[in-house]
Amino acid sequence: MMDSSNPAAHEKFLTASMLAALVSGGLLLAWPYLAIAEFGPGGSQNGFQWLFSAWNPETDYEHGWLVIPIIAFMLYHTRHRIMRAPKRIDWRGLLLFVPACILLMLSFRVGQPRVAMGALPLILLGGAWYLAGPQTARICAFPLLFFWLCIPLPSFQQATVELQIIATQFGHLGGSLFGVDTYLQGTNIRSTEGHWDAFNIAGGCSGMRSLMALIMLSAAWAYLSDLKFWKKCVLFLSAIPLAVIGNGVRIASIVVMAEYGDARFAAKTWHDWSGLLFFFPICLLGLACVHSLLAGEMIWNPFRRKKVVVKMNKAQ
Repeated sequence: MMDSSNPAAHEKFLTASMLAALVSGGLLLAWPYLAIAEFGPGGSQNGFQWLFSAWNPETDYEHGWLVIPIIAFMLYHTRHRIMRAPKRIDWRGLLLFVPACILLMLSFRVGQPRVAMGALPLILLGGAWYLAGPQTARICAFPLLFFWLCIPLPSFQQATVELQIIATQFGHLGGSLFGVDTYLQGTNIRSTEGHWDAFNIAGGCSGMRSLMALIMLSAAWAYLSDLKFWKKCVLFLSAIPLAVIGNGVRIASIVVMAEYGDARFAAKTWHDWSGLLFFFPICLLGLACVHSLLAGEMIWNPFRRKKVVVKMNKAQ
């Protein structure tokens, strides 16, 4: 029998019991998500098969595969806080766990894979709350709910047309700053002098795919930062204007490249690589600048911060 007078032994017993419950619960949870095929074409896919197939250019969720390693990193980053949090059974966790399981069962009834996958982090969070207590659940809440960012939502695709128009205008204005004379025709950018064929800002160039990826990165960035909550929210929301600006600069660079360089190279090679060369560097630098403004210091110079802290401690 366990010696209840020994706190260390009691803590080890609770930890072992929690791990055993997590393993057995994980195996039970894997059955509806991996063994039951009710979704996709002809009901031939299970929940995860549907999710993996939905990470495609048509849904603008090609970044979905990045969510899982980011969640793993965030949980690893907070592992010490999770281990230090007091562990206890908390029945209030069932208030979240049970409704989430009901959502999972309803998803099979109505054939909605998004409901099934959306219930998964709630089931995990409710289980962590029940098995390990509210403090552990609070620490794990954001990493687990972060999973929602990889579930394709059709409502986001409705904004593609507006983003196409904005990207077209950015390309026109950006080109004019470099002396490129263009005019707009819908979502087409045309050379006034006819130096190159019209560039059509299609849905793939709207920036929606990049916007969703940047929202995911900014959410993780804000969570891992040491900022106050409201500053974390500002840092997260800054991804939206930064994505629009970054995509506009990319479109403008294609127009300038076509005017002063090779139009065929601009339409193909530069079009395919400008996102990597322009969009993400601009947006990541923008996030770093916003973070620095909110923190009141340059976040890319940690050694200088450490020296300042050491000098201040010595002065005291």
